Amino acid sequence: MDYKDYYQILGVERSASADDIRKAYRKLAMQYHPDRNPGNKQAEEKFKEINEAYQVLSDKEKRTRYDQLGSSYSNWQQRGGSPGDFDWSQWFSGQGQPSGNVHVEYGDLNDLFGGGGGFSDFFQSIFGGLGGMQQTSARTRAMPNYQQQVEISLQEAYSGARRSLQMDKKRVEVRIPAGVKTGSKVRVAGAAPDGRDLYLIVEVADDPRFERDGDNLRTSATTDVFTALLGGEAEVETLEGKVKLKIPAGTQPEQVFRLAGRGMPRLKSSQGKGDLFVRVKVKIPKQLSSKQKSLLEEASRHKSL
Repeated sequence: MDYKDYYQILGVERSASADDIRKAYRKLAMQYHPDRNPGNKQAEEKFKEINEAYQVLSDKEKRTRYDQLGSSYSNWQQRGGSPGDFDWSQWFSGQGQPSGNVHVEYGDLNDLFGGGGGFSDFFQSIFGGLGGMQQTSARTRAMPNYQQQVEISLQEAYSGARRSLQMDKKRVEVRIPAGVKTGSKVRVAGAAPDGRDLYLIVEVADDPRFERDGDNLRTSATTDVFTALLGGEAEVETLEGKVKLKIPAGTQPEQVFRLAGRGMPRLKSSQGKGDLFVRVKVKIPKQLSSKQKSLLEEASRHKSL
């Protein structure tokens, strides 16, 4: 059995933070998702491999266990060992687990693939076969539910969305509630072909107009230097259309204003919406009329008054 380098699979360093791992996973999962590569078996296998790596590296206890194995495997290789001769048995029996009693909790490992055996022998051996155990607790529970990734736009996350899914010979209409985030799960009771529940794992696509921060949104608006100096209004994009932002006299470049209640809906809450934070960018004209130049020069002479 070959050792699988999960860090290399996700393209991250062994010292990568949880956030770095999550970002790398999201990028690769979107690239190799079967919905984007229909009929491509290589992409499908790559997608499973990426998910397997993420299942380990995103879980603190599994990652600790995997790092302990990786250290032993690396040291053994440096001593001149060949891949086929590594003593895997100490890891299968639990003898390779160091002192400190690291506890690894086994969930239903096939959930992500609907029970389809999406994990490699390496994964099953290290995380599903310790001490000869065959995941008894997982197998005595109900059969795993189906999970499927679905991508929606930020606008759809704001307003709510619907998706029509073909499940075997059955078409299912699914409502995705307003306010969902990347990673939100939408449960559709009994929608799988065998009557099990279907869970949609939501991926909210980036929107170039906005940056999302929980239930808040951040954007920018541009105004001219004269409006910034004298006051006026600037046009601001929101997810409900354009609105006017009052610009007080003396507004500074990069100053931030808050539009209350113009952010994302709060999922499963009646407390309204988050806020929209607008960063004002001041546009400096490259050319001035003679009158404008004269007025600015006059103002400059009196700036210390």
